[in-house]
Amino acid sequence: METGELVCEKRETKPKGFVNQLRRAGRVPAVLYGPKTATTALSVSAADLQARIAHAAQSRIIRLKSNSPDLEGKHVILKEVQRAPVSRELLHADLYEVDLSRTIRVSVALKFVGRPAGVALGGIMQPLERGVEVECLPLEIPEAIEVDVTELGVHDVVHVSALKFAGNVKPIYETDYPVVTVLPPTVAEAPAAAAPAEGEAAEAAAAPAEGAAAPAAGAAKESGGAGAAGAAKKA
Repeated sequence: METGELVCEKRETKPKGFVNQLRRAGRVPAVLYGPKTATTALSVSAADLQARIAHAAQSRIIRLKSNSPDLEGKHVILKEVQRAPVSRELLHADLYEVDLSRTIRVSVALKFVGRPAGVALGGIMQPLERGVEVECLPLEIPEAIEVDVTELGVHDVVHVSALKFAGNVKPIYETDYPVVTVLPPTVAEAPAAAAPAEGEAAEAAAAPAEGAAAPAAGAAKESGGAGAAGAAKKA
C-alpha cells in the first residue's frame, strides 16, 4: 500500500475563536493521538486533507511532514473526520499514530465482482455488509476485499468465512455473518381488499418499511450534524 503525506503544524487551543480563524484561512483543526502518543493539537490544509480522504483506499497510511521534530515522519491513519451537516465543510480530523511494525485493526471495503447467476433468473443481489474488519500490519492494509458473486443463485449467501484474504491479513469476527445474498424476484402486489360495508368504520394501519442499507467502509469515519458541535468541543 502506498503512503501519502500530509503537512501539519502545531496549533493553539485558546482563545476559542482561534479555531474559526483557522477555518477561514483554509485550514482544519486536528488532533494527533495514539497508544504511546500524547494528544497534540494540530492544523492541516483543508485542500490537502480532502485529497488524502479522496485517495484513502490507495494510501491509507499517512506520513506527517512538519517543522516540529516531534511530529516529522510520524505515520498515522485518519480515524475520524467531521463535516458541517449542510455545507460538508471539513470541521475537524482525528489522526491516530501507528507503529509500522505492529498490527492494527481497520475496516476494509468489500468489492463485489461478477454478476450473480440468480440475477439472470430475476433475483436481486443484496449486499449485507460494505466492509469487513481485519488485522494486519499498517503497510499491508488491502485496498479492498474482493467477493466473487458469479456462482450465487437465488437465496444463496456468502459468509465472511468464505472470503479470501491475501498474505498476513486476518479477518476479525465472532460470528460467521453473511456479507451478500441474492433475493428472490419481487412478489406481485396483492389485489386490493373489498370495500367495507356501508356504515362500518374502515381502519387503516401503515406498516413500517423494512430493510436498511449497510454503511460504507472507508479510511475514516465521517460524521455530520451533531459532529459540528462535537468538532467545536474537541477543538
